[in-house]
Amino acid sequence: MQKLRDTLALYSHWRELEPYVERIEAHMESDFSLSVENAKALLESVGKQVCKARGAELGSNPSINAVLKRAFIALDYPAEGLAVQVSGALATIGQQIGDLRNQISPTSHGKPLDELKERNSKVDLMTRDFLVDSTVAVAVLLIRAFEERQPTQPQPAAAPAPAAAPDYGAHQDFNEYWDGAFGDFAMGAYVYCASEVLFKMDAKAYLAECDEFESSQQDTPPGEAL
Repeated sequence: MQKLRDTLALYSHWRELEPYVERIEAHMESDFSLSVENAKALLESVGKQVCKARGAELGSNPSINAVLKRAFIALDYPAEGLAVQVSGALATIGQQIGDLRNQISPTSHGKPLDELKERNSKVDLMTRDFLVDSTVAVAVLLIRAFEERQPTQPQPAAAPAPAAAPDYGAHQDFNEYWDGAFGDFAMGAYVYCASEVLFKMDAKAYLAECDEFESSQQDTPPGEAL
C-alpha cells in the first residue's frame, strides 16, 4: 500500500482516497470483507474520476470492468492495448470480489454462528495480499497516467512589444526646422518652441513630420537647403 500512499502524497488532490486505503489496511486480518469492499470502491472512484475529468461517458450503472476499461481508453491507451487488457482482467477479479464479499461479510446476509466464526478464514493471507496488490497496481497506474498525460494547453500568444518612446533630442535638425517655421508659443511667463509643443501634444504626428522632413532632406541635392 505504500506505493499508493506515495502516489496520493505526490498528487495531493487525490488524497480524498486515503480513507479507502486506511480501511483496506485496518481490516486485512480482522474482517477482510471490509477490505474487499473498500478496494472495489477505490478502483471505481479512481476510474470514475478519470472519466469525469476527460469527459468520458459511463452510463447510468456501469460495472467496475466497464469503468476501468473506459478510463484507460480516456487516457489514450489503445482499446486493444496491453494495459487495457490487463486492467480488464484485474477488473474481472474486482467483479468476483463482490461475490466474495457476499460470502464472507457478516452483514450481507444473516448467517449461523459457526459460519460467522469461520467466514474470515475462507480467504488465506496470500490471496488477500494478491487481491489488494492488484487493486493498488491499477489505481497507481491510472492516477499516474492521468497526471502525466494531461492535455497540453495552448500557450497564449505573446503580447507585442510596446513601441519605443520617441526621442525628442534625436531629431535636432527637424526641431530647428520646425521651430524656424512656426516660432515659439508664449503662455504668460512660459515659452515653448513649436517642435516641443508638437512632440508633447502628439508624438505620432511629431514622428510623421520627422520622417517627411528626413525624406525630403535625402531627396535634396547637396548644397541646397530645404
